Amino acid sequence: MAKFNRYLITAALPYANGPVHIGHLAGCYIPADIYVRYLRAKKADVKFIGGTDEHGVPITIKAMKENVTPQDIVDKYHKIIYDSFTDMGISFDIFSRTTKQVHHETAADFFKTMYDKGLFEERESEQFFDETANVFLADRYIVGTCPKCGNPNAYGDQCERCGSSLSPDELIEPRSTLSNAVPVKKKTKHWYMPLQNYEPFLKEWLLEGHKEWKNNVYGQCKSWIDGGLQSRAMTRDSSWGIQVPLPDAEGKVLYVWFDAPIGYISATKELTANWADYWCKDDTKLVHFIGKDNIVFHCVIFPAMLKGHGGYVLPENVPANEFLNIEGEKVSTSRNWAVWVHDYVKDFPDQQDTLRYVLTSIAPETKDSDFTWKDFQQRNNSELADIFSNFVNRTMVLMHKLCGGKVPPFHADLKDEKDDALFADLKASIQKIEDSLENFRFREALAEVINISRSGNKYLQDREPWNLVKEMAKDPSLAAGYQKRIDNCLHMCLQLTANLAILANPFLPFTAKKICHMLKVVDRMLEWENAGSLKLVNVGYPLREPEYLFGKIEDAKIEEQIEKLKAGLVKPVVAPVETKVKEMKPEIQFDDFAKIDLRVGTILEAEKVPKADKLLKLLVDIGTEKRTVVSGIAEHFAPEEVVGKQVTLVANLAPRKMRGIESQGMILMAENAAGKLVFVNPDAAVDAGSEVK
Repeated sequence: MAKFNRYLITAALPYANGPVHIGHLAGCYIPADIYVRYLRAKKADVKFIGGTDEHGVPITIKAMKENVTPQDIVDKYHKIIYDSFTDMGISFDIFSRTTKQVHHETAADFFKTMYDKGLFEERESEQFFDETANVFLADRYIVGTCPKCGNPNAYGDQCERCGSSLSPDELIEPRSTLSNAVPVKKKTKHWYMPLQNYEPFLKEWLLEGHKEWKNNVYGQCKSWIDGGLQSRAMTRDSSWGIQVPLPDAEGKVLYVWFDAPIGYISATKELTANWADYWCKDDTKLVHFIGKDNIVFHCVIFPAMLKGHGGYVLPENVPANEFLNIEGEKVSTSRNWAVWVHDYVKDFPDQQDTLRYVLTSIAPETKDSDFTWKDFQQRNNSELADIFSNFVNRTMVLMHKLCGGKVPPFHADLKDEKDDALFADLKASIQKIEDSLENFRFREALAEVINISRSGNKYLQDREPWNLVKEMAKDPSLAAGYQKRIDNCLHMCLQLTANLAILANPFLPFTAKKICHMLKVVDRMLEWENAGSLKLVNVGYPLREPEYLFGKIEDAKIEEQIEKLKAGLVKPVVAPVETKVKEMKPEIQFDDFAKIDLRVGTILEAEKVPKADKLLKLLVDIGTEKRTVVSGIAEHFAPEEVVGKQVTLVANLAPRKMRGIESQGMILMAENAAGKLVFVNPDAAVDAGSEVK
């Protein structure tokens, strides 16, 4: 941390056209909050920036459908989102909005500076237009029949039945989702940012300078850059948004993905007059917390914008998470397959830390993960209640029962190897937690906090102070000696409880405050420099009565949530797909199968093979080595979509050259009824190189 004098932490600006769900929390907001709380405990100069993204086509579409103004929509959802984050303890220094005047001015000035430096291309093109609604249509607001599987309700950017990426031109009988009218092509002028001009900079800064970034982030960026960047429009036709600050730009607004990340800058301006210290000084560490769908915008486009404008620091890290599924299915807001944060807070009052704990424990740090209500219950009951809360509660109860409700002294003459071992384990755990937090491994750090609780429970069980009381009763002449042993045990447990408050605070802030309340210590004790101290609670000081930190969650409560999730599901109307199953191949003997060596591999990098529409070149980690594999999946997946995926690899297939590239194996995939290739993933991540039997 010594390299940086200040920290600027941003969390993705959620779109203000709906509430936030637990996938949003797991993707970036809880990880960002954990990191910020850790930095604050370290007494770092840190600013945590958030807000809502309030421009763009989805806002106007929702307003048109509800017959209200776009401002009505963003006002409604900004409050819901802000309240949800506040209720969950997401501790932004500021939570702003991109509709604020300071943002409009900042974004417009940013665009004008780039324009004056000649960094945009002016182009005229044809785009789809709804003559009935009198608006240009984004791809997502055009539907038609998928040319690949026949789905009559495919979107202009993707068919959600077969998964194919599409463009509106490919749809059969396209129509507008707004008016059902057939869209027409209409000429329009826009300003494009030639991203290809920034390739040398991005290769040096990102691909060479940040190889320490997470594999899923680095791999996706590398695939984009290696595949060749293209000019991208930075303006749109709309009446809702930030007007393009040029005299010949009536009816044009800044593209939402140009406008939105500048929101981090404008919010910082709103927060502090010293905003430039955080954005323009090289000793600032800028970290963006986002989900994987925002990787390219934060790692390629926004850094190119900052570089082109000049004078701004670039992100030191972008620790993006993958997606969180729910009960085995992808989150879908249109189908209402989601656990909404504002609903959770109503249904589980005062249990914010349970959700924070579970979402951190299963965080999709390297691959998609799955939230289930049964797992939520199990982790609360067996980990938070039975381990963490159990240790703290037993300590407090025994202290009141055996030590008169006051912190007992520690008698140094009776200190032994168990005391030393407990302290040594604590110090080792603190180092592991620090290392994990510094490197954005939040699951690992949280697991170590629970391990400290386990150590405390074991220490308490080994000491058995309740049995020492019985021994005192048998021989009163030895009472003083037994009481000293009880004192030492509970003194150590109380000091460990105070340490747990410090170490758990980034993850479980509500719980840390409850512990401080019971111990009658001020919040200042939670500063990180106090971790590892055995002098956090003063001898002889009376403490408050114990209270359970986490109670058990009953089956009925969980069943209620599962039924609520299912009852709210909006089922899509889809045409039936004829299922065609290929005939089995001729029978083989077991010895034939035994010759095949199947291994689990993790795709680290992916790029298109030049002049080969069907081929992707993959770099696959199989544990013992990294292999180059050429696979015919390019028609089904973009390179960035496969990075981080685990696959089954035929590892002992003889190498062969394809398009001049030696392929060292073959990956196996399944084909669905629509002819779309799909990954066959293990239920949970396994070590690369694991044998498939």
